[in-house]
Amino acid sequence: MEETYRPLYHEIFTKVNNAKDKPKKVKVLQAYRTEALEMFLKSAFDPKITWLLPEGDTPYIPNEAPDGTEHTILDREALKFHNYVQLERNPPDAPIVGNPNINTMRREMMFVQLLEGLSQGEAECVCLAKDGLLSKKYKGLTAKMVQEAFDWDENFVAKKRAGPGYGPRRAIDLGRTQADIDYVNRTG
Repeated sequence: MEETYRPLYHEIFTKVNNAKDKPKKVKVLQAYRTEALEMFLKSAFDPKITWLLPEGDTPYIPNEAPDGTEHTILDREALKFHNYVQLERNPPDAPIVGNPNINTMRREMMFVQLLEGLSQGEAECVCLAKDGLLSKKYKGLTAKMVQEAFDWDENFVAKKRAGPGYGPRRAIDLGRTQADIDYVNRTG
């Protein structure tokens, strides 16, 4: 029977945790693969990505609403992660990753608002990803397993590219060009 409900990220990760062996864990990730999930897991496991937020507990008020009601979902919010992370680029003139035009206080305030809008489970996932602890809570959810599930190389880029465009074989990049940043600054 086909699922009509798309699980929240902490539910997906719990399914990965509960799967008995690696092939089943990989299948779970592949079954729920989206661009946002890829971005989230890349930001959690790619060693070249640095979170531009303080480590440790984030002071926020957890959303008490039951899962699936009255809150935003990480599947949509993960597309805004460029505001919270920075990718070490080589060469230096490669596209800018992150949003350098947001000051630290504004970035932290946006992050707290993000967490308060998510369900408790998804907010916890974001905090664990920020601190590099996602695999401690969800056994089997490791960088190697994510790379295998999404057919990524050691740089967290798709091994086989079908060409530019959309789809699961497209390389995921959290970066933006200077032209993108200039456009956002002009238009708001």
